[in-house]
Amino acid sequence: MKAVMFMFDSLNRHMLAPYGCDWVHTPNFQRLAERSVTFDRCYSGSLPCMPARRDLHTGRYGFLHRSWGPLEPFDDSMVELMRKNGVYTHLTTDHTHYFEDGGATYHTRYDTWEYARGQEGDAWKGHVEDPVIPETLSARRGGLWRQDWVNRQYLDEEEKQPLAVTVSRGLEFIERNHAKDRWFLQIEAFDPHEPFFTQQKYKDLYPHPYAGKHFDWPDYGRVKEQPEEVQHAIYEYAALVSMCDAHLGRVLDTFDRLDLWKDTMLIVNTDHGFLLGEHEWWGKNIQPFYNEIVNVPLFLWDPRSRLQGVRSDSLVQMIDLPATLLDSFGIDLPPSMQGRPIDEAVVRGRAIREGALFGIHGGHVNCTDGRYVYMRGPKDETNRPLYEYTLMPTHMNRLFAPEEFDGMSISDPFPFSKDCRLLKLEGRTYLNPYAYGTLLFDLSLDPRQEAPIDDPVAEARMIRLIAKLMRENDAPPEQFERLGIPAWGVSTYIK
Repeated sequence: MKAVMFMFDSLNRHMLAPYGCDWVHTPNFQRLAERSVTFDRCYSGSLPCMPARRDLHTGRYGFLHRSWGPLEPFDDSMVELMRKNGVYTHLTTDHTHYFEDGGATYHTRYDTWEYARGQEGDAWKGHVEDPVIPETLSARRGGLWRQDWVNRQYLDEEEKQPLAVTVSRGLEFIERNHAKDRWFLQIEAFDPHEPFFTQQKYKDLYPHPYAGKHFDWPDYGRVKEQPEEVQHAIYEYAALVSMCDAHLGRVLDTFDRLDLWKDTMLIVNTDHGFLLGEHEWWGKNIQPFYNEIVNVPLFLWDPRSRLQGVRSDSLVQMIDLPATLLDSFGIDLPPSMQGRPIDEAVVRGRAIREGALFGIHGGHVNCTDGRYVYMRGPKDETNRPLYEYTLMPTHMNRLFAPEEFDGMSISDPFPFSKDCRLLKLEGRTYLNPYAYGTLLFDLSLDPRQEAPIDDPVAEARMIRLIAKLMRENDAPPEQFERLGIPAWGVSTYIK
């Protein structure tokens, strides 16, 4: 057995032909769907980028205990388990966050790894003199804007783009090793994450009149732009998706030419989507987490079942992918792993979970059973109590500040922490979810989630399901208190 995972970042499924989009140019995603199983109810778990990758390594939700951070010393990494069981692992990526303080323990789990520079203000090329930056760019991004415009000067041809380099290095690994057995290759693309920067030939697929400001990097928050600016940004994103599609085609061509379909698993996935003005929001860190963000594309070719051109409505998540990969190599799952292998029976409808949990640390705790989506907000505006549990006190791109250790205590071990006692630190949030309330949607009647419903019976059932999934995740007791729900479900109290 061999396996390739081609993972994108911020890839919207509703912009892909296999999911019904008829205007974005994605012929290779359609080609992939014809050779694989397409999942209609795949959901993210922990958000955003590095929390999702911790889920991918550990096969369990991390967002109830920890915000953005590295793999912890007690974590069972799927990749490390492969290495210990004789599977060679290689990562090729242009994802900058792997090489910051808050992600620095992930890439070193692989036997070998390669990094293509230049994405999203990557601290890459050194220019003392300031570049010429469009005056309309937001000051909120600070040095990222400056560095991004330095980097763009070196990315003037497609073959220099980090995506192209990342895929080329992945194909180089395949060419060198395709005749060997027991290896795992992760090709991980930062695109189509913002900024939506690509070559003109992809922009030309979406001609439109536009005389407004430079706009290919929306700030996370409420939409304030004019409709023509919003539409322009959507076209810029679509152009980048089409570039992703073209490089996916290179991988599919290699599978065809080397006949890798006979013995090589292929997973194509993403961590989350991105709001492009839907619900009047930009971004993916915002609350609430609508389906545009969390109902994500997933394609799976498994040479054991050889199912192709099939759609599945089984409820699956990111945490199931490490279990699927370990199972394909005959490796036992660690006791801490909550995900379950996606096999032929799952594809054909055998349930591996009653519901899917998803969220960001300190945000709504969300749950879907496939029909309803329930977004449980905190009981009051304090959004407290809230704590982080870690032995690796780093944020995205910096260490914890000394003052963040004020009031620190040492917690008892969790069942998954292998008898390690953890630092217990005051938690923080990106946005306080209290402002957006608790929401319940019936996807069968309202697939766009435009009209939350008031259904006490359905809400009580979803609260019981959330409480059950939180208990199974060993959620700390203060998370139940923060949300105002009893740890063992619902009695007479609902809101």
